[in-house]
Amino acid sequence: MTLKRPSFFLAGLLCLLMGSGLALAAAGQSRPGGQPADDYLVSFVPVAGGFYQPVGIFNAGDGRLFVIERQGIIWIIDQNGSRLPQPFLDIHHKVDDAFWEQGLLGLVFHPNYAQNGYFYLNYNDLNGNTNIARFRVSAGDPNVADPASEQLLLLVNQPTDTHNAGDLHFGPDGYLYFGLGDGGGIGSLGNAQDGQTLLGKMMRLDVDSAFPYAIPPDNPFVGNSAVRDEIWLLGLRNPWRFSFDRLTGELYIGNVGGVNFEEVEYLPAGAAGGNNFGWPCYEGTSPYRPEYCAPGTQFTFPITGYANPAEGCAMIGGFVYRGTQFPLMAGDYLFSDACKGSLWRARPGGGGTWQRRVVNAGYLGLSSLGEGADGELYAAGLHDGVVYHLVPTTPGHIFLPALTVPAGFDALPGAGYNALNYTGEQQRRR
Repeated sequence: MTLKRPSFFLAGLLCLLMGSGLALAAAGQSRPGGQPADDYLVSFVPVAGGFYQPVGIFNAGDGRLFVIERQGIIWIIDQNGSRLPQPFLDIHHKVDDAFWEQGLLGLVFHPNYAQNGYFYLNYNDLNGNTNIARFRVSAGDPNVADPASEQLLLLVNQPTDTHNAGDLHFGPDGYLYFGLGDGGGIGSLGNAQDGQTLLGKMMRLDVDSAFPYAIPPDNPFVGNSAVRDEIWLLGLRNPWRFSFDRLTGELYIGNVGGVNFEEVEYLPAGAAGGNNFGWPCYEGTSPYRPEYCAPGTQFTFPITGYANPAEGCAMIGGFVYRGTQFPLMAGDYLFSDACKGSLWRARPGGGGTWQRRVVNAGYLGLSSLGEGADGELYAAGLHDGVVYHLVPTTPGHIFLPALTVPAGFDALPGAGYNALNYTGEQQRRR
């Protein structure tokens, strides 16, 4: 996405920050062509503001960004970096957002969206249950969806108002993937290992061969009466955000931890599925509640993560950078935390290990990272209602420091907002 004309407010803000003359200095080894291998941090450059609790940034294969608000509204940022005045879709009257882990939580566009106009949502209905539903863009305006086109694919009862996860993606194989948390609360601990419920799992569906969906014949538990056919992965606590590397097809899952550890799960491209990531028998690589797992169960452990609460409290999974504007970031997986605000990059090290490094340590209140059609990465500020472009900074270059949450606002999602961005349009509630 190329920004051509920021708003007057943002333009003034950019000038102020650039005039501060802040620069970075560090040492690092070099990549081919003289670029330092590790020598960059990441800044958050404002793109557009005025959103109310944005929790996701998505693309439809073109230059637009689609921003979902937890209350049930989707907005468009156009190719010029301007938020369009009319929502793409408004279903706030159907969405339960009473608790901060509920609401409109996920959006994905069909791989053939340009032809069929289909997109899919993950939201909590007014009973608090998870709805996976298909919608269609309107016939007369590509910037407005048809709210009457909704068709429900799947409804999952939620035992509590927590651990709803929310993300959806089409994989390289053309199938629809979505994750669900374990249901939350001590009474739901066993769900992630129970093959008869979709809670605590990742699903893989064929939404093209039949309606509402068909089961891909190579799903790992087809024919196993102990596990539902839709399930592709097990043992997840709360996979809030996951992504496929658009170049390699590798899968990265940001799995929100419980007591001691926030996890990044990983599967190589072309994996057959069926992996068990261990929750609640394990948290990270440490036993937690082993009584929930059968003896001899094989687990797949996280590639990286961080201590809870020392480094954060709620994992925000991200993306592998595959844009072209910033070669320094190429191939790095970037992810964040909702509480302490650190942004990390991870990359493979030697001997099967992964290297993790902080590339921004100061932004509180991120809810989600997003990817543009061109591979550029973005971040949503839950409290200030701003969408940011992730931009690396190198030694000797002026950079834009991360903006912080105003004093008095809690870092947890849903705890507050920046009143300057809480416009009359966003005050519309059901």
